[in-house]
Amino acid sequence: MSLAPSRSLFLLAFMAGALTLGASFYLEYGALLRPCFLCQVQRIFLATFTLINLVAAIHNPKRSSAAYFYWLASMGCTLLGAITAVRQVLLQNAAAEQAADCWPSLQYMIENLSMWQALQLTVKGTVDCAEINWTLFDLSLPEWSLLFFVAMLILGITQFSSLLLSRRLGLASP
Repeated sequence: MSLAPSRSLFLLAFMAGALTLGASFYLEYGALLRPCFLCQVQRIFLATFTLINLVAAIHNPKRSSAAYFYWLASMGCTLLGAITAVRQVLLQNAAAEQAADCWPSLQYMIENLSMWQALQLTVKGTVDCAEINWTLFDLSLPEWSLLFFVAMLILGITQFSSLLLSRRLGLASP
């Protein structure tokens, strides 16, 4: 049995994503922290996650296949975001000699390289991705990002498994 209706949880996930996205824009434009490639990729996954949850909250799926789709799409974004955050945390904890040379902006890479080459270079990481230029409670931005993505992934897994269990048991929708 679900602890809360899907609409409330989608709205909660949307608000959490919107606040996190707002914080990332504040840190970029207010605190003048320049995001690296992996930060930008994480922001894309965060924006997609936020948009999916907004659409799901407006749509208000009950126990239909749409609810499964929304939770799966949401979990996909959070999983990919968590993977990129883990990669950046690993880069930050690696020795400086192991980091790649600086590359031009992500926009430049996309315009001048194939998508596959740009993706490979982005995942490989750069010196910019290994820098720790902001912390809160001794956690860097990628670590906070990882915590957010894992928390939202746990929410998605919990709700998705609840939907599957209630369907399997043949419980009526609330």
